[in-house]
Amino acid sequence: MEESYGNLSGSQLVGSVPAAISGENRINTPEVAGANLQTFPPAIGGSRGQGYQTIGDTSDAGQQQQTNNWKGVFSVSSYTQYFNVETDIVLNRLLSSLNPVSGDFRQKIDANPDLYGLVWISTTLVFAVAALGNCATYLMNKRSDSSTIWAFDVNYVNVAATAIYGYALIVPLGYYFLLQYMGSAVSLIRVWCMWGYSLFILILASFLLVIPFEILRWILILIAGTSSASFVGLNLRSYIQSDDLNIVAVSAFILQMALSIFIKMWFFA
Repeated sequence: MEESYGNLSGSQLVGSVPAAISGENRINTPEVAGANLQTFPPAIGGSRGQGYQTIGDTSDAGQQQQTNNWKGVFSVSSYTQYFNVETDIVLNRLLSSLNPVSGDFRQKIDANPDLYGLVWISTTLVFAVAALGNCATYLMNKRSDSSTIWAFDVNYVNVAATAIYGYALIVPLGYYFLLQYMGSAVSLIRVWCMWGYSLFILILASFLLVIPFEILRWILILIAGTSSASFVGLNLRSYIQSDDLNIVAVSAFILQMALSIFIKMWFFA
């Protein structure tokens, strides 16, 4: 009996300890830095960072990032940087908007676009055409009837706010999506910035439209409208990569002219 047990190999005994492998027969397994059960695949050489996270971690991170992005859209603090612009830069851009043939406004706002023009110029234009439109209407009526009494039409403010704010927000947004669809690398903030400054010349023209001479009014609004429309069309064309799509710039020119004529016919008729 003792001989039979003595003839058994060590591997057949329960609880036996396997023989140690000698150093010559040992297989060297490379150790991977940062490898653990939470990452796959692991980083090789430590230069590519961690691998893919577990499914639960990736989902949570994606949901968190998407939530933060949506919070940024509706957060006022996300837009404060576009109002952080110096006065001399704003004045330079206002003067550039009066020279539409230069076509270099895009280069001036590439590094630091702002929403000053979209908000404050549009707001100034709303109150300018509403107030000066009432003055122009009073002066025209006074010429024909000396007994005319001054009366401020509040409806001018409502119409001006709806038309100008709606135009300054929706039209650039529509062209932004159109240019994106055509493959142009364009920024919505830059398109809004350009369209906002294009309205500056209409503010200056509204002061001259108070003059109670109809022919002169039409000449002034056509000059101002052509300048503003050319500014939009030429700068918008710089985002268009194909000459076959110049109709986009032409349509923007027509819409800007339509806004100018609308201001003349509704507020300074």
